[in-house]
Amino acid sequence: MSAVSDRLPTFPWDKLAPYKATAAAHPDGIVDLSVGTPVDPVPELIQKALIDAADSPGYPTVWGTPELRDAITGWVERRLGARGVTHRHVLPIVGSKELVAWLPTQLGLGPGDRVAYPRLAYPTYEVGARLARAGYEVYDDPTELDPEGLKLLWLNSPSNPTGKVLSKDELTRIVAWAREHGVLIFSDECYLELGWEADPVSVLHPDVNGGSYEGIVSVHSLSKRSNLAGYRAAFLAGDPAVLAPLLEIRKHGGMMTSATTQAAAVAALGDDAHVREQRERYAARRTALREALLSHGFRIEHSEASLYLWATREESCWTTVAHLADLGILVAPGDFYGEAGENFVRVALTATDERIAAAVARLAR
Repeated sequence: MSAVSDRLPTFPWDKLAPYKATAAAHPDGIVDLSVGTPVDPVPELIQKALIDAADSPGYPTVWGTPELRDAITGWVERRLGARGVTHRHVLPIVGSKELVAWLPTQLGLGPGDRVAYPRLAYPTYEVGARLARAGYEVYDDPTELDPEGLKLLWLNSPSNPTGKVLSKDELTRIVAWAREHGVLIFSDECYLELGWEADPVSVLHPDVNGGSYEGIVSVHSLSKRSNLAGYRAAFLAGDPAVLAPLLEIRKHGGMMTSATTQAAAVAALGDDAHVREQRERYAARRTALREALLSHGFRIEHSEASLYLWATREESCWTTVAHLADLGILVAPGDFYGEAGENFVRVALTATDERIAAAVARLAR
């Protein structure tokens, strides 16, 4: 019997190990800009909510507490402009990565079904299709795909890795096409609060979906906006006809967000001030890194949103990775995200101010 792991590609981050060793040998230490993991403190009001909920001896529910569902529906309407969102329209998840990896399986997809995702994309979209034994393909414009057998269409705006943002008109056109052909859309919007040169729009906005959530679900995470990657707090919002069976499956599978994390998420979603403060930190780091990379001979493409700069020196991404590792800076090679990224690197903004300043100084030499 073939192991499930045989269906999966080589874990890409293992390839970075020798370059990480080179960067770590720098006299002033490594500046790790490879993985987009938050480094700033969890806001105090969120920590307090977690601590206050620490005496939680009973099992949490998969659907979450009513307070959490209220917080999600309130945020979706306040921040995304969605209308008429009820508890039936939302579903907490245990961080967004598990959802991406297991969604095709939970939707019942398999051989003969197809999953599509952007040509440059988060590798877990492909992993999810492979786990379900479904087919998978990439696109530049999803409306040019053959809809026959296409069961799941992933959108990702703002994009990881490129930071590209789909406009309201583009989203409207894609949603209309998907509905015409009976294709389910899942829109990964985990970086939506981090628009710099564009104002990202959700598929939940009525201008995009015409006031109906039929056939569309958006994916959101508190990892980046609230520094909660360690809490595993995320949620879905959209079509109740899609979310209801997912809820039942996840009940059977015991895919529960912890009670303490649910309480923390309520606090996080109810407060916008800490999000603005974190945005200001990232904006300053982005400006400093962008200018340093441009001065060092890089060209930056897209990057109008998200936590990354998509940069190139018009050479193999691995040549660039090696060059920066010699400076003590570790970045992610673009081919982790698809063949189209072979001449790019992804530079994360997720390092302390001190480490960003160190990277800027090294790039200036």
